[in-house]
Amino acid sequence: QVQLVESGGGLVQAGGSLRLSCAASGLTFSNYDMGWFRQAPGKEREFVAVIRWNGVSTNYVDSVKGRFTISRDNAKNTVYLQMNSLKPEDTGVYYCAAARLAWGSSRRNDYRYWGQGTQVTVSS
Repeated sequence: QVQLVESGGGLVQAGGSLRLSCAASGLTFSNYDMGWFRQAPGKEREFVAVIRWNGVSTNYVDSVKGRFTISRDNAKNTVYLQMNSLKPEDTGVYYCAAARLAWGSSRRNDYRYWGQGTQVTVSS
């Protein structure tokens, strides 16, 4: 049974930082691209970042470029999202997801496995 468990969310002031983690089990982690998505209240879930299975290539939505960094540790079956210079518009539930053979896709439908999410709230 595949499980993705996010942690590290919380309440932070604008300009602050958070580091999200996602621990994976039940799959061959190093075979999967790992993505982060987020969903704000009343909005659709949107792509935030992805890292290829080997950690070589990454991609980000324009709104977080230069502020967020995705990384992974295949030995620990864990993917991270370092979020700096946070803004109120970054508020939402953050989900990690796993995709196989998706070439670093930003499309939700390409991701087979999803975590339950962790809440990030940025106050102004």
